[in-house]
Amino acid sequence: MGEFSAEEKEAMKAEAGIAACNFVKDGMKIGIGTGSTVKYTILELGRRIREDGLEISGIPTSEVTEKLSIEQGIPLINWNECSGLDLVIDGADEFDSNLHLIKGGGGALLREKIVAESSAGMVVVADASKQVEVLGTFPLPIEVNPYGWEQTQRRIQAICSGPVVRRGPDYLTDNGNPILDAHFGPVISNPVEMEAQLRSIAGVVEVGLFTNTADVVVLAAPNGCEMIRKENARL
Repeated sequence: MGEFSAEEKEAMKAEAGIAACNFVKDGMKIGIGTGSTVKYTILELGRRIREDGLEISGIPTSEVTEKLSIEQGIPLINWNECSGLDLVIDGADEFDSNLHLIKGGGGALLREKIVAESSAGMVVVADASKQVEVLGTFPLPIEVNPYGWEQTQRRIQAICSGPVVRRGPDYLTDNGNPILDAHFGPVISNPVEMEAQLRSIAGVVEVGLFTNTADVVVLAAPNGCEMIRKENARL
C-alpha cells in the first residue's frame, strides 16, 4: 500500500473493517480481534447495536479491544459462560494463498489464537500489503515464558536463519510474557510444519502462525473490498 496516502490507507481499512460486520448476525457470540483495521469493525458493531438494534455478545482478544468494545456498548461475556463462539473477526500481519496467517504484531497472539480456535468461523480484515506468496517477511512473533527465555531464544535461533530478537527489554504481553520476533524471511512455505516445530520447544507459549483457521479475508482495496474465500470455508 506504499502508493497510497495515509488518508487513503485509513479509508480502505475502515471499508474492510465495516464490510466484515456483514458476517455478524443477531444472536451471535463473536470473538473481537485486535488491530488498526478491526478497530473499525468494533466501531461499526457499536453503531449497529445503538442504531439498528443488533443483539450480539463478544469476547475480546486484548485489553485494548476490551476497552474500546465497552466504550461502544458491545456486551462482553467471559469463558465461564461461553464454551464456543460463532465467529471471530481479526486482522493479520501476513496471509498466503491458503489463508495461513502470521499474527502477533500487536502482541495479542495467544488470546487471538484461543479465540480463533474456539470459533466456528474466522473473518480476517487486511489490506493488500499483507498478501504474500510465502510467509515470513514479517518477523514471526513467538510468545515465550519469562523463565529461561534466553534458552528458548537459542533453540528458536537454531532453526531460524535470521535474528531472533526480544521485543524490547520491558515489553510484556497482556499475559505477562515476553515476545521473541523471529526474522525468518519469506521462507515459511510449510507453516503447518513450522508451527508444530516451534510449539514443541519448551518455553514457547504460542506461535504467531495461524494455520487452517481463517475462512475469508476481507481485503481492503481502492475500488471496494475483495472477498478471498478458502475453498472449504465454513462461512
